[in-house]
Amino acid sequence: MTQLHNMTVAQLAQTLKTKQASAVEVATAFLARTGGNPHNAFLDINSEVTLAQAQASDARIAAGTAGALEGVPIAHKDVFVTRDFATTAGSKILSGYRSPFDATVVQKLGAGVNAQGGAGMVSLGKVNCDEFAMGSANENSAYGAVTNPWDTSRVPGGSSGGSAAAVAARLAPAATGTDTGGSIRQPASFCGITGIKPTYGRASRYGMIAYASSLDQAGPMARTAEDCALLLSAMCGADLDRDSTSLDVPAENFSAKLGDNLLGLRIGIPKEFFGEGLAADVRTAIDAALKTLEAQGAKLVPITLPRTELAIPVYYIIAPAEASSNLSRFDGVKFGHRASAYTDLVSMYKKTRAEGFGEEVKRRIMTGAYVLSHGYYDAYYLQAQKIRRMIADDFQRAFAECDVIAGPVAPSVAWKLGNNASDPLADYLADIFTLPASLAGLPGMSIPVGFGEGHMPVGMQLIGNYLQEARLLNVAHQYQLATDHHLQQPEGI
Repeated sequence: MTQLHNMTVAQLAQTLKTKQASAVEVATAFLARTGGNPHNAFLDINSEVTLAQAQASDARIAAGTAGALEGVPIAHKDVFVTRDFATTAGSKILSGYRSPFDATVVQKLGAGVNAQGGAGMVSLGKVNCDEFAMGSANENSAYGAVTNPWDTSRVPGGSSGGSAAAVAARLAPAATGTDTGGSIRQPASFCGITGIKPTYGRASRYGMIAYASSLDQAGPMARTAEDCALLLSAMCGADLDRDSTSLDVPAENFSAKLGDNLLGLRIGIPKEFFGEGLAADVRTAIDAALKTLEAQGAKLVPITLPRTELAIPVYYIIAPAEASSNLSRFDGVKFGHRASAYTDLVSMYKKTRAEGFGEEVKRRIMTGAYVLSHGYYDAYYLQAQKIRRMIADDFQRAFAECDVIAGPVAPSVAWKLGNNASDPLADYLADIFTLPASLAGLPGMSIPVGFGEGHMPVGMQLIGNYLQEARLLNVAHQYQLATDHHLQQPEGI
């Protein structure tokens, strides 16, 4: 039998269902791999909690009441609140915080709640992320940077870098991530795994610590499209009573159409994604992947997304504006860190936030407060919202000509740790290809398609129209049946 840590989610689910291994055995194997916290991927591990969940899974398997993914381990990004593990959002201001409830996504993937059974997955703990999900490299965490398993001198991408590194290093078969401007897709690309951001509103945001409320969306990260389909099926579903941004759309079996062929599929190739800023090694890998899809019966269709270059300024007005509002709740009064020395209430606010927030979070809060201030709201925020609608309209015109859009996830492979430390704008520019779909609320995913400079992974981005996750996963799965890039693993794993 294949070593447990090398199994995919689908393989582990089958192994557990047929009782070739117990949930406790599987959990124990993965807990052993997290010893010493390779790549600084985990922020909180509690083996007693994990093994208790595994024992409960074994009991449900024995009783015939197992969930769809019963006993399969998963790690959760540290922006999902959890009762059994600390939740910090990668920030000192929430150091040691323990939530009284689980996020909806955690419930759905776990044992469920209120007599509604979940998928039955076992939590391995919480994984590192950029502070409040603000970053493209996972260097902004208050608890240290995560390193890329393919080359520990490089970044894993962000903000879900801990999730991506944990999956790539086989510390967990799957992990949850969040994507505000590309934070599932970009780290998936940099670490050579598969990740999908569903349509905005598909997965509940209840219990997911907010960064930018009109953009944040939860999604799964795993090694294969098949695994992501299983995970997404468990994660999604209406949560209207608890999440005002939740879509009133029933849960869907995203695995149902994985086997469909690609004959006649129209793949849109936006010229704006293949300009001068795209590294040659990334383009070579993407071009080869597109040829593979053509060989499977797909047709490449040239399209245009003319406002692509405006996505960066639009995003970095809207997201910080929403962040400045969302993060006002972290003030030292209700929960989290409180400054030890202060003279009055205002002094406590100032000192608490100065001590608790990192530089990037402070930068975005100040930017957001500025663009929302009197005299600048109309000039910046309102204009950004208008262009956001135009970007969404550009996609709809493109989808009149194609079924799926394909292109790079990022302009380059993962860069060296510290390369952009003195230039935050360089990190922002790396989001150029992922931001448009986020602003439009569209589903997007990254799949491994080869390697570039330094033998670092390259991901290809697939973007679909609203609620077309099943089509994206079908394309990705068919590509992975014809290639083995997703099966590659870092040396020494």
